[in-house]
Amino acid sequence: MKIGIFTNNYLPNPYGVTQSVESFRKQFEKLGHEVFIFAPKWKGYEDKNPRVFRYPSISTNIKFKFPLAIPYSKKMDEILSKSDFDIIHSQHPNLLGTAAAKWARKKKIPLVFTWHTLYDEYAHFAVIVPEKLAAWWAIRNARNYANKADCVITPTESVKEIIKNWGVTNKNIEAISSGVEEETYQNADRQVIRNKFGLKDGEILLLLVSRLTSEKNIEFLFRSVIEVLKNNKNTKFLVAGDGDLAPKLKSMAKKNDLADRIIFQGIVDKSKIKNYYATGDIFVYASKSETQGMIITEAMYLGLPIVAVRAPGICDLVQDKINGFLVAEDEKEFAGAVNKLIADANLRKKFGEASARIARKNFTDKICAEKLLEVYKKVSNKS
Repeated sequence: MKIGIFTNNYLPNPYGVTQSVESFRKQFEKLGHEVFIFAPKWKGYEDKNPRVFRYPSISTNIKFKFPLAIPYSKKMDEILSKSDFDIIHSQHPNLLGTAAAKWARKKKIPLVFTWHTLYDEYAHFAVIVPEKLAAWWAIRNARNYANKADCVITPTESVKEIIKNWGVTNKNIEAISSGVEEETYQNADRQVIRNKFGLKDGEILLLLVSRLTSEKNIEFLFRSVIEVLKNNKNTKFLVAGDGDLAPKLKSMAKKNDLADRIIFQGIVDKSKIKNYYATGDIFVYASKSETQGMIITEAMYLGLPIVAVRAPGICDLVQDKINGFLVAEDEKEFAGAVNKLIADANLRKKFGEASARIARKNFTDKICAEKLLEVYKKVSNKS
């Protein structure tokens, strides 16, 4: 098949949608399909893949660096008019999502749309528009887009139910997660990062890999972890990621005399992230805005027990008291779950082994790509 993927979020941006697109692209190509990516131009970044095409964009730095695509381009129109895709897969309902829908109509081929985001949780990114109005518009826009698509993909079953409650009436909705790129996570070395930061034998390391922005519920997580650190002198906390809340979080660490035990690494390159997962003993996460949370499946693949706030998306991945603890958004309850794992090495080992087993059975890139290809074939046959 020839597959055209339109995304507002792509390399070198390191976050979830980029990882999802790349995971599927690589597997599709391994299976003999041709994949063409249409994404916004990122100033100073050169693509190595000749099948990546860039729309003009406007550079922004609202909370983190992000180019806004301009979905009109004579050059792209010329390229697309000569293309003969079997299917177009849109990752967003706006910007390049509008271009995806337009070209699917013009070429009379199926349009697949992945609903990646709980848009109400991201309304705070709107600069001028009030958050409630921004959330209402974003959900309405995505709902209308989804109802016109030939198929809607949600990363998890719980999100499937949410979008139905938001008014999505499309009868063709499939829950397919984005898979862990297995090649990327082979031969992880636990000691590399422990040596880098001088972690001693016996010290427990809590790990977070996340964007440090408000929709990730970061401040709640820090308050909870700070209580854990105060009561466990042999425990440290490593934070891999960056965002507009980083200065505030560093201030919290300093105020609580924990600057030497909370390590702010910043954004970690994809090629090195496996060693960060491997060095952790417990993965902590409090976001309520995930449709899946690929970092959770990555942490599971590397055998980490999880402590997370019970929320859509996450509850489809973490099995409570099997490979981690799902807790209410309550600082004492969250800290208590982490404390249980710190105190019980056998429980950490048991949960970690379960995490790896669950991830390998359900969330590898090959398994997820095969499921999505079946959807492509199904909707193509209908057209």
